[in-house]
Amino acid sequence: MREYAIAAIPADGIGPEVIAAGTTVLASLEKRLGDIKFNIKTFDWGSDYYKKHGVMMPADGLSQLKKFDAIYFGAVGAPDVPDHITLWGLRLPICQGFDQYANVRPSKILPGITPPLRNCGPGDLDWVIVRENSEGEYSGHGGRAHRGLPEEVGTEVAIFTRVGVTRIMRYAFRLAQSRPRKFLTVVTKSNAQRHGMVMWDEIASEVAAEFPDVTWDKMLVDAMTVRMTLNPKSLDTIVATNLHADILSDLAGALAGSLGVAPTANIDPERRFPSMFEPIHGSAFDITGKGIANPVAAFWTAAQMLDHLGEGETAARLMRAVEGVTAAGILTPDVGGSATTRDVTEAVVDAIYSSNV
Repeated sequence: MREYAIAAIPADGIGPEVIAAGTTVLASLEKRLGDIKFNIKTFDWGSDYYKKHGVMMPADGLSQLKKFDAIYFGAVGAPDVPDHITLWGLRLPICQGFDQYANVRPSKILPGITPPLRNCGPGDLDWVIVRENSEGEYSGHGGRAHRGLPEEVGTEVAIFTRVGVTRIMRYAFRLAQSRPRKFLTVVTKSNAQRHGMVMWDEIASEVAAEFPDVTWDKMLVDAMTVRMTLNPKSLDTIVATNLHADILSDLAGALAGSLGVAPTANIDPERRFPSMFEPIHGSAFDITGKGIANPVAAFWTAAQMLDHLGEGETAARLMRAVEGVTAAGILTPDVGGSATTRDVTEAVVDAIYSSNV
């Protein structure tokens, strides 16, 4: 019996709904396979916790999480709590405290889902975006002076280090090397940002020399949005800064059909700490409690978690079940269907039980 300790943090909005769907599917994998067990402990941290205690998680939160094999995260954000408090109070302290410097966001068109792009179907858009997750534009360095006065100043300083850029570039090249096309696109804004972004370009060239079997090119971030939209087949693996990849991965999810199907992995590649897995879509308070949240992103995220834990075959089994359900047209409203969260979850569970492979 292979056992894994999973810390579940459903948090805010539709997070509890999709994490509940995800843990249901993990339980079905346990029963179907018989040789794997997920010991899941749920933490009530998030915006409701903040309203009671004045913090998003307790001071020893990282110490509590450190003993787990992985973290399964829902969403953070509430309409009555400022976004900078929710983000910097929960998600970012976990990512930064556990040095989860590689944010990995795959995007592809799943069977049965009609994307907004004309003449684009399954296989035509199949990307992995690697986002630097520890520094850059989200370093938190800066400040404000003369608040409320006409001369008020706010600074937001992006920090790029050779260590940080080199390690994410190596991660991206290795990932590209592992994929069939062995092709990487490096995204920067080095025409306008002549210091940190030029350093990104230079380090990309240096690291590329270590991977002679990987073909690579580079794009400015604004031109990249055009390429993603008009020529999706020309892309495969993509690496960009914290902010740029954050924006591009949301675009990628939308181009693939919906943010409701897009997963994320926050990885510590050196495996010193637990990595964290979360859907891209956020808290989505406009549909919270309506029972129509798309659980596919949470399922795909769970597959990423399984793969990271060394359960590649189990991850593949889960994704086959998910793709079988979407191909059958069992879809939530965000991707053109009328199914509920529960309908999709039950269909995936049935597909897991009925599969012989």
